[in-house]
Amino acid sequence: DMGEVLAKSHKAKFMGAVLCLCLTLKGTALAGTEPEVKALGAVLMEAESGRVLWEKNAEAPLPNASTTKIMTCLIALESGMLDDTVTVSPNAASKPETRMGLSAGEKIKLRDLLYPMMLESANDAAVAVAEHIAGSEEEFCDMMDERAIEIGATDTDFETANGLDRDGHHSTAMDMARITAYALENEDFREIISAPSATVKSDRRTYTVANKDRLLKEYDGAIGVKTGFTGLAGQCFVGAAKRDGMTLISVVLGSGWGSSGKERKWIDTKNLLNYGFENFELYTLAEAGDFASEVSVKGAYEDNVVTEISKKVVIPLTVEERMGIKTKINVPMEINAPIEKGQTVGELSFLSADGEILAKTDIIAAGDVAEKDFKSTALLLIKHWINR
Repeated sequence: DMGEVLAKSHKAKFMGAVLCLCLTLKGTALAGTEPEVKALGAVLMEAESGRVLWEKNAEAPLPNASTTKIMTCLIALESGMLDDTVTVSPNAASKPETRMGLSAGEKIKLRDLLYPMMLESANDAAVAVAEHIAGSEEEFCDMMDERAIEIGATDTDFETANGLDRDGHHSTAMDMARITAYALENEDFREIISAPSATVKSDRRTYTVANKDRLLKEYDGAIGVKTGFTGLAGQCFVGAAKRDGMTLISVVLGSGWGSSGKERKWIDTKNLLNYGFENFELYTLAEAGDFASEVSVKGAYEDNVVTEISKKVVIPLTVEERMGIKTKINVPMEINAPIEKGQTVGELSFLSADGEILAKTDIIAAGDVAEKDFKSTALLLIKHWINR
């Protein structure tokens, strides 16, 4: 029962600190006709800014099946062990379908396990990776949970490295979008998920795998990412596509069961992506180094310090939102010297017409301002007499 799945209790709730980003975004924009999405949990996010464009039960804890392998792959890529030779354990070799067919004692490069794992969702490959990196699947899952918190996930608990159902194993549509946005910054990750096929060799045989991600063939600008299905999770898919410089991430968890559910996850995904590309466009609201204001300085020979925008601010907006954008500068009336170039002195917010904060970024000092003291006074007098 879908309601029971949505309400299923989970073992732990991780409340981690979201990564400190200079640009932070809130809220869900409404635009055009709402997309039709049957999934129990879903979200549409713009990858670079992290802005959520649409959501449905995005924070609901749900089993997420093989979309779990996104994190498994990311940790493997960050491990520094890609060239290691993995010896497959009996435990890894015993994992059920879908599997690449590894046998106990077989030796294969760790990097060569990532293609079967991501393209065909090989469960045996995922466990072989986990055991090699951490010593056991359980220890690897602890690594996954810790990394998820660091990335910004707030309610994710990985109990398996391959996503097979186990009590407590869950994530949320929002967390999977955050994890995927981070993973897409990794060039090797993007290369793997977008590969149409791959051939890898072990010491015993050659494996040829084909990418099961239909989005790559059926959607213009598709990048990947990962399919998933278990009896508890239903049909799941995390997808990404890029058009006109804008990368959108769609997550659907529990799109259905049976043959209709299998098709529905693709329909849900395309509806989400179409909604994003049809209604939103990237706009540059500020450039790094843009003038912000002048702030009075206390305890210095200079009366003021020029401040500027610290980072380029680019977010997806509807036409209506763009027309109604307002700005709010929050800087103190006066700052005490000394001041260092690049020092944060305030904040610039971009607001919607109804006052919702869409984005914010730091305001920094554009230059150094020395404190008025004996040393600086002496140096100033010496410079004055030399010039005379």
